[in-house]
Amino acid sequence: MSDSKKIYGLIGYPLSHSFSKKYFSEKFEREGITHTCSYQNFELKNINDFPELIKLNPHLVGLNVTIPYKEQIIPLLNELAPVARDIGAVNTIVIRRNFEGDEINCCGHNTDVTGFYSTLKPLLQKHHAGVLVLGTGGASKAIVHALKMLHLPHKSVSRSKSKEAILYSRIDAEILAKFPVIINTTPLGTFPDIHHAPDVPYELLGPHNFLYDLVYNPEETLFLKKGKIQGAQTINGYAMLVAQAEASWKIWNEKSPQQAVSSR
Repeated sequence: MSDSKKIYGLIGYPLSHSFSKKYFSEKFEREGITHTCSYQNFELKNINDFPELIKLNPHLVGLNVTIPYKEQIIPLLNELAPVARDIGAVNTIVIRRNFEGDEINCCGHNTDVTGFYSTLKPLLQKHHAGVLVLGTGGASKAIVHALKMLHLPHKSVSRSKSKEAILYSRIDAEILAKFPVIINTTPLGTFPDIHHAPDVPYELLGPHNFLYDLVYNPEETLFLKKGKIQGAQTINGYAMLVAQAEASWKIWNEKSPQQAVSSR
C-alpha cells in the first residue's frame, strides 16, 4: 500500500443523523492533517457489503460503527479486542494490510465504554443508586459493561419480555425510586424522527432522576425535554461521542495495537 491519504470513516444505516464526519473533519483541519487524513460516511444497506467496501477502498485504515451494525459486524471481522469480545459489540475497527495490500486484517474494538464511563461518572450523585437501561442492542451492551465497572445496580428495559429485561409497562414509581438514573440507548428521538420518545411514565419523574440520552441529534430529544419538565437532570450523548471518537483515534494510531483474540 502506498503512502497516499489515509481514509477513516463510519459505517451504519442511515447516517444522516451522525456528527462523526463533521467532528473528525474539523479535528483534521484543526490539527493541520487534512493533507494526510480524511473521514467519510459509508452507508451500508446490508452489513454483508462490508468485505467489498474494504476491498474497494485500499486506503481505508479505520472505521467507526453505528446502528444497526455494532453486533452484526462481529462475524465479518478477523479479530476482537478483549473488551469488544466481553461486551459483544463493536464501534471501532482497525484495518491493517500487508505491503502489497492483498492481506487484510480487521480488528474490532469498543470505545463506547470509555466514552460513556468518562462522561457519566463525574455527574453521579449519592442518590443515583441504580440505573434503568432502555434498549438491549449493541449500544446498551457497552453501557451495561460501564455500569458494572462503576458498581451500579442496573436493570434493562425492552419492548419484548425476557430474562434479562423488563417491559416498559413495568416501570412504576417503585422502580424509578430504586433506579433513578435512566439511560436511553435506543435510536428513538434521533433526527429526523424527533417526535418520538421511549415509553416511560414521565409524570412520575422528579428532581431525583437523571436522564442520559445517547442520542445527540437533536441536541435535546423529546426524552430529555419530558424529563426536564419534571425537574430531572439531563444530558445528551454529544460528550460521549467526543470521548469515544478520541479513544477511536488513539486506537487507530497505536503503533502496537491492543492484544486481540480471534473472532472465529
